Amino acid sequence: MAAAEEAYIPAAKLATDERLEWVPLSLTLVEYPQGDWLGKLLAVSSLLPFGILSGFVALILFRRDLHTITFFFGTTLNEVLNLVLKYTFCEARPMQRSALYTEYGMPSSHSQFMWFFATYMVYFVFIRLQHMNNNSLLENAWKTVITVGCVSMAALVTISRVYLQYHTWKQVLSGALVGFLFGSLWFALTYLIFTPVFPLIVSWRISEFLLLRDTTLIPNVLWFEYTNSRQEARARSRKLVSMKSQ
Repeated sequence: MAAAEEAYIPAAKLATDERLEWVPLSLTLVEYPQGDWLGKLLAVSSLLPFGILSGFVALILFRRDLHTITFFFGTTLNEVLNLVLKYTFCEARPMQRSALYTEYGMPSSHSQFMWFFATYMVYFVFIRLQHMNNNSLLENAWKTVITVGCVSMAALVTISRVYLQYHTWKQVLSGALVGFLFGSLWFALTYLIFTPVFPLIVSWRISEFLLLRDTTLIPNVLWFEYTNSRQEARARSRKLVSMKSQ
């Protein structure tokens, strides 16, 4: 009993103990030179992968679309591949820091993540969505904006990792190459192998319980959901008015 009491250390005492070492969550920690506005901007831009991951989680929770889930699963495999490569090459980063998720920098995980995402999105926009609205001028402009935006974000994050001395050019370019190749492979697998079995998957009982759905054959999901929700709202409004009038 006495030993247990000695082992317990109150939180207040821990907070004032000078021997206690506090460790930052280095996964989201980005350092930049003090007073360098460009470095600060690039440091913020290097957090884009975490914003994309948050978007994935929100889409999966609220939309339950199988293609989004498959895309996210590919992103996860891409990160696993990066860790395997990092601990295979064991190449040090250009500048040593006390707080880092991993001390190895070859290939850059940020660069690999962003180029995987950008590559997949470009294929998705120009191949998967090719049957929408007969390639109208507005649609082509929309596709161009998405493509340029994704590639620009990937390039910005890639440059930021070199500027902030988290990686060398060789490390970020290697990450970009791996991300491009794996993104191409994953899109091919999704488009040619996974997508044809989506209708079967959504028919499973567990899929019905989880509200999973397949929107592959719907050209414009946003317009489809907008028109259907508007029609349902009008129908319910008319029904409500009819019930009040009785």
